[in-house]
Amino acid sequence: MRTERIIITEDQKKQRLDKIIPALFPEWSRTQVQDWIKEGHIVVNDVAVKTNYKVSEDDVVIITEPEAVPLDVVAEDLNLEIVYEDEHIAVVNKPRGMVVHPSAGHYSGTLVNGLMYAIHDLSGINGVLRPGIVHRLDKDTSGLLVVAKHDEAHVNLVNQLVERTVKRQYVALVHGHIPHPKGTIEAPIGRDTRDRQKMTVIGTGKEATTHFTVLEHIGNHYTLVQCELVTGRTHQIRVHMQYIGYPLVGDPKYGQKKTIDFGGQVLHAQTLGLTHPMTGEYMEWTAPLPADYEQLLTELRES
Repeated sequence: MRTERIIITEDQKKQRLDKIIPALFPEWSRTQVQDWIKEGHIVVNDVAVKTNYKVSEDDVVIITEPEAVPLDVVAEDLNLEIVYEDEHIAVVNKPRGMVVHPSAGHYSGTLVNGLMYAIHDLSGINGVLRPGIVHRLDKDTSGLLVVAKHDEAHVNLVNQLVERTVKRQYVALVHGHIPHPKGTIEAPIGRDTRDRQKMTVIGTGKEATTHFTVLEHIGNHYTLVQCELVTGRTHQIRVHMQYIGYPLVGDPKYGQKKTIDFGGQVLHAQTLGLTHPMTGEYMEWTAPLPADYEQLLTELRES
């Protein structure tokens, strides 16, 4: 069990406790910290406090990180679209609106619940809540994911991601008329210090590179682009396109206030290419745009 002890300095006084701790320990989100304060895992001068407590100089803060409680993942028949499967890996076309693995508030209906029903044997490297999961897609991003059926395949696939040999191409609809046919965005991405639920381009962030190619201009207000990831940072395409002034349509976190209500960002992981972890053969899959994505494009072209 991890325990941390903080003594508040003069320049930290009068700040909220639930802001100071995530600033000192970025691996803990503000939401986590608030929950731990409520549950008594964080005390000040040996006394429980409220989440909005403002610290004083020389306050002694003790943080006792609670141990994770293992949860049983229930197998559910979610009618997953498995586009490829052998005894080592599977490639799944994840629908928009589906969370990849169980987490707070999402203990059923996730991709992992469906995998437990459809595939059964999955690698155990990521523990009970994320069996087989090598990489993720955001809840409202549809498209292709590779899943590992055993640990040897899992390690190999992770190494391919680290070595940046996996091909990952997305199709995104963005606001604005991009005037040049293609480009590369090289801008480091890290946690937004003002909103810890968001990522942002920040000098202290991790290296991030996205290539993009214009596929189609739809009127003067929208551009359909293909984005290829070199790195795989959290929300990378969403953050990078917003950074250069062309945020994704429908994106509630990084998009424009006035945008199309699509129920989330218009983003689809269309192409996935990798070297098979056991045979060494290069393999590539493509998933067509979902019907609602195509319907949106048709309506915009007609209008």
